[in-house]
Amino acid sequence: MSQSQAALSKIQTILSVWDQGSPSSRNEILLNFLNNNKGKTAPELDQEYGLAASLFLSRISAWLRLTYLVGTCVGTQLKALNIFVSATSGHEFMEEFIEVGGILTLLEIISLKQSKETDKGEALKLLAVIAGSGRHHKEIICESFGIRAIAECLARAKSEDTQDNARILLQLLAQGNPKYEVQVYKGLIALLPSTSPKAQQMALQTLRIVQVIVKSANPSLVEPLINLLSTVHLEVQYEAIEFIRELMNYEVQDQLLESLVRSLRPTREEIIAKNKQLADALSDAPDFKAPLPAFVKQASSAKTIGILCRDSSDLAEKLLRLRMVHHVMYAMGNTDFADSQRQSSLTLEYLVRIFPSVNEAVKQAMGEELYELFMENPENLYIKLNAVQADVLVSNKVNIPAASSGT
Repeated sequence: MSQSQAALSKIQTILSVWDQGSPSSRNEILLNFLNNNKGKTAPELDQEYGLAASLFLSRISAWLRLTYLVGTCVGTQLKALNIFVSATSGHEFMEEFIEVGGILTLLEIISLKQSKETDKGEALKLLAVIAGSGRHHKEIICESFGIRAIAECLARAKSEDTQDNARILLQLLAQGNPKYEVQVYKGLIALLPSTSPKAQQMALQTLRIVQVIVKSANPSLVEPLINLLSTVHLEVQYEAIEFIRELMNYEVQDQLLESLVRSLRPTREEIIAKNKQLADALSDAPDFKAPLPAFVKQASSAKTIGILCRDSSDLAEKLLRLRMVHHVMYAMGNTDFADSQRQSSLTLEYLVRIFPSVNEAVKQAMGEELYELFMENPENLYIKLNAVQADVLVSNKVNIPAASSGT
């Protein structure tokens, strides 16, 4: 018997067992297939199965469509499909899988609440292989409402591996896909209010990459981005601040600066609303005392403003025209949250040392004694403040319409 005849006999036996077999016997066939064929090229698969590998692929694809809702061997099927679809020179295998509705099936798997996290991860990997094969396939995924399904999967996923696979796929869909890059961008913005800090962090990381691709910044980005400064998760706060710095080169610069300055002085309504949100979130842990989100946002806004001022004297002068010093001093007097006082003091110290006009105005507003205390150790000023001095900071009337650096 020739090699080709032996291969054909082998696949005929496999398909016969498959067609008559139970789920467990089919799963065993798939496990053997995985063990023996990882990394093989499409010609090698055809040679292994007597040019009938497509018949096996079609059976796996059909079984997946019949079983993904109940979860029978889904992960094993997806791994087997990945061998076909990702095989070098396997374009025909990929097209066959797509033609039988493979993309829609994968998107449904990642959208189902009952799908296992590992199955979602395998489905996302398979979609990434398809997306990585070219613009045409990226467009098919997007036309199948894939962006929304993938973004929602990232937001809801319980596993960081699943979230990371979703993030990679969204990034792939934005690259080399001009027809849908803005839609991916908007999908990432929609993830910023997510309740998952990991999803927020990944959305920000990917937005920083996609922003360069889309070139123009969407104004709808500003509010959810600034709101992320109220997070107690430092990894999210870091990504938000870095993204704000990068957005200073885009048309949303003024909107961001105004929002940052406003955040230094939260309204009573904002404090009450944020406090209620926090109380609801911590309803299962009544003894846990967390800082009010409005005050966390105040502190991180002061920190961000300080970073922006150090980045650019032009930005510093723009912020000064927004009465930023007045609001920074107000935050310094917030005895309810020490980090607001500390971050605000450090930002004000920089401005005082760089701008003579700011130095004079601050010295006059504080009075000699408080000013000397401030300049002696800005970072720890909040420890030494008494109630009268805090009130002086909160009620200051500093207004510096223009300033020039002394350096």
